[in-house]
Formats: sequence, structure tokens, C-alpha cells
Amino acid sequence: MTGGRERLVELARAKPIPPYSLDEELTFFCPLENLAGLNLPAVRAFHRWLLHEHQPPPAREPSVLLLLPGQKVKPCTVSDEHRAINGMLLAAGFRPLGRGDWPAPLARFAPPELLANAPLAGHGLRVDRAVVSEPFGLVPYEALYRWRDRPSPCARYDDPGLFEHRGLACTWRADCTVVRSGGAWRWGDAEREAFVEVHNRLGALLAAVLERWRDRYVAVLGYVAPRLTHRSFLGDAAERRAAGLPTGRRVGGRLLRLRGVGELAPGLVTLVPDGRELAALRRDQGGHLPADVLTRAWCLRLLLDRLGQVADEATSAPR
Repeated sequence: MTGGRERLVELARAKPIPPYSLDEELTFFCPLENLAGLNLPAVRAFHRWLLHEHQPPPAREPSVLLLLPGQKVKPCTVSDEHRAINGMLLAAGFRPLGRGDWPAPLARFAPPELLANAPLAGHGLRVDRAVVSEPFGLVPYEALYRWRDRPSPCARYDDPGLFEHRGLACTWRADCTVVRSGGAWRWGDAEREAFVEVHNRLGALLAAVLERWRDRYVAVLGYVAPRLTHRSFLGDAAERRAAGLPTGRRVGGRLLRLRGVGELAPGLVTLVPDGRELAALRRDQGGHLPADVLTRAWCLRLLLDRLGQVADEATSAPR
């Protein structure tokens, strides 16, 4: 997709839902822009907050951290995917422990219980939610709407640039190396190398943050789609292969390996569906999973079953 950066920014302006608006500095349309974006003051400040300041809210009951995928619609709570996931949790008996801080104008897009960004509780568990995000890394639900007493930057950005299949070509950049192949734009060496660096820096950030919070949670679950970067950030090479994701990128004849939480902190995150479940789902669906796989009842059931297992283990563990 070409047409200049101005055209892409114009399309991006429609993604934040009022009262939020796009921060044009936080727009990233290729891996090279993502790499530069990691050094933007707003992004660096958010990473420092995750690494050194933020602590999950205290809990009386065993707690689970549920990691959800980022969305093009901001804030994520009004997206179809998050509405389906949170709606399933509500229907299963989980309830928000408060209203949270969602702005009143969002009430026309979703009911209050779906907009609530407070932790959920039910079945003897508390569920904290967070979003896997490029370039912010990890966005706790409590930072979706406001952060440091201002509208959250995590509701004001657009980052389709790490997804090669979307066909974005940042031809306005002097360092662009994309090539036309079979009617589509493909990354060149510069984009592939930048992708690996961004991927591995965000994987390291996620691992460090989740390690810091490890003692707060009986489990960390990553409910992420099979073919997107969120799963690659959280998984290891075996999970990437099971999902059909690359395990590295070739640059100038060298293979640069991708590294995520699965390599850096093995066993810390449980992916749902995992590789074995993905294979079974593909068989059940005739060999192909739909793009909206996370919203399908049969996939949501896997998440609910996993939460049930965690609850059973937590209640039966010796105190």
C-alpha cells in the first residue's frame, strides 16, 4: 500500500474513538519507524513505568494475568475482539471490581461492564488484564484510558508497521528497501533487520516486566491469535513453528533469530490456544482458522477451561 505517509496518517485518524484522537508522532508504518519509535520520549517513559514503577493492584484471592492482543481500534475495550472476550468472561460469572476510569462519551459504544477496566473477579480468582502492544510492550488495562493523569498514549497511536502481510511500503524513507514481488510489497534487508531488533527488544521488555510481577500471579495466560506478532513476542521457537510463524529473518545471508518471553523466561507465559490446541482447531475447521479465531465460541471455551484449571489448582494448593 502506497500513497504517501500523509494518506496513512489520514486513515489512522479514524481509529481512535472520541474523546481520543490520534497523536501523529505515535504512528509507525514500517519496522524502521517502529525501531525509531522505541526511542520516542512517550514510549520510553511508558517502558520505564512498566519496568520500575507500576505494580498490579493488591488482591486477596489468587490472581491471573490475562494478556490480550492489541487492536487497531483504540481504546481496545470497544474493539470487537475485546468485547467478545470480556463478554464471555462476564457471561461466565466474572465481574469487574469497580468502574475504572473510562470516559463517559464511550458509553454509546459499549455497556459499562464491558468498558470497565478494573480487575475482574469470579470463581475464586481475580483476573487482571493487559494488552500486548507495539510499541508500548504491555499495557495494563488500568492504563488504557488514562496514564499519569492524562489521556493515555496507548489510546492514541497507530502501529500496523510490524505486519508485512498488510503490504505497507514506506517508500518516502531514504532507507526503505522494500521490493515489489508478485504484485505485493515485500520487506528488504533493512525492514527485516529492524523487525528482528524491534521484536527482540519488545520480547525482552515483556520478559523483564512479567518476571518483576511473577510473584503476584498464579498464572500468566496469553490469549493471542496464531499468526500475529503478539504470539511471537510471548512464545518460543516451538510455539512459533506450531503457529506457522517465522523463527527468524534472513538479512544479507544471515539468519537473525527471533527471541521472545518463551526463550527468555521459559514457562512464565501459557499461550491459549497452545500449539497442540491450534493443530486440533485447524483439523476441526478443515485446515484453516478464521481471522477472528479469538472471538469464536470454540476458542473462547479454551480460555474459559484454562481459567477453570487455574482456579482448581489454586484452591487445591496447600497454603
